[in-house]
Amino acid sequence: MKIAIVGTGYVGLVSGTCFAEMGTEVFCVDIDAQKIENLKKGIIPIYEPGLEEMVNRNHEAGRLQFTTDLRKVLNEVEVLFCAVGTPPDEDGSADLSYVLEVARTVGRYMEKYVLVVTKSTVPVGTAVKIKQAIREELDKRGVEIDFDIASNPEFLKEGAAINDFMSPDRVVVGVESERAKKLMTALYRPFLLNNFRVIFMDIPSAEMTKYAANAMLATRISFMNDIANLCEVVGADVNMVRKGIGTDARIGSRFLYPGCGYGGSCFPKDVKALIKTAQSHHYTMRLLEAVEEINEDQKSILYKKLETHFAGDLKGRRIAVWGLAFKPETDDMREAPSLVLINKLLEAGCRVYAYDPVSIPEAERRLGDRISFGKDIYDAVVDADALLLVTEWKEFRMPSWQAVKKLMKTPVILDGRNIYEPAELEELGFTYHCIGR
Repeated sequence: MKIAIVGTGYVGLVSGTCFAEMGTEVFCVDIDAQKIENLKKGIIPIYEPGLEEMVNRNHEAGRLQFTTDLRKVLNEVEVLFCAVGTPPDEDGSADLSYVLEVARTVGRYMEKYVLVVTKSTVPVGTAVKIKQAIREELDKRGVEIDFDIASNPEFLKEGAAINDFMSPDRVVVGVESERAKKLMTALYRPFLLNNFRVIFMDIPSAEMTKYAANAMLATRISFMNDIANLCEVVGADVNMVRKGIGTDARIGSRFLYPGCGYGGSCFPKDVKALIKTAQSHHYTMRLLEAVEEINEDQKSILYKKLETHFAGDLKGRRIAVWGLAFKPETDDMREAPSLVLINKLLEAGCRVYAYDPVSIPEAERRLGDRISFGKDIYDAVVDADALLLVTEWKEFRMPSWQAVKKLMKTPVILDGRNIYEPAELEELGFTYHCIGR
């Protein structure tokens, strides 16, 4: 089978590469000519463990090809995935301009049947707009060509995307015809030989499933952050509370870890978009509005704790920050808590020295020379008045605390992810602050 994937961002590149790994011939299409040339040379635009090797292997084998010309490959493929961006507009709604431009291009140049599958995260009702855009272009040409629309939302976790795609919990597919169902079944069967976990449904339900899943996960995070903040007030330990409720089979233990807020390309954008979708239908998502508000407040919690520790005297202090990406195993800083924290520190007159294993180039692009960067975890803490742990990279878990203490001006640690043991650090002479304990 031959397929095309339009958009070589995170979702498109991972999806196309994984399909190619299973023997499908894949054309990855993007309007960014420089990105396409880089991909042909093996230069990957994102950091994802294992992706670079898989891209190069499949490109060399001829199964994975890169082009800027959708028109050229459109009539060679049976299935076209749309994985272009849907960035939030100023009001929080999803911008569908890129998605609809792909649909119009399909309508202008298709000469035979094609199944157009939305991989991008789009609001309920987008499939109708895509179908309308294709039909309008076909009508302008005065031709009648069969096509189908489907929805196949992605559920990839950054840092574990390849494993998520190659061995998924489930694959959600919204279809309108038996022909589309057969094509999607054939495409995903190699991934699920032993347990075919494709869930077929109508297209609006598939579109809603993506938003509902991310909104639920975001809700669990904000709920636990709210509980953690209350634990501090009443003297409880949120780690004990998490264990106590996580063993309840109705609740489970995942996404119950408090911290300094969630970020990334999905949760913040999708929560906002779902709220906006509800508003456009005269409904209020009261719970999700609270989820969003709690998360935005939580991104400032380390700053508030630091301000309290130094009684508001922050001007001129040197602050070390470990971790810049919104989560480990990615260089993605979209909506990252570190950005909110760093901006507040700078506004207070602090000097910020940060380290992250992979995100420094992205941080330099976003922050310029407003902060300094350490070459490793120890370089970042030299003469620091305090160390703030923001992203729980593995290399931050067991540093030489003796070396850290010797390098710091003041042995103060604010742990935004609760990865350290309070008693251990206090015994070593550190002042330790965390979340909900």
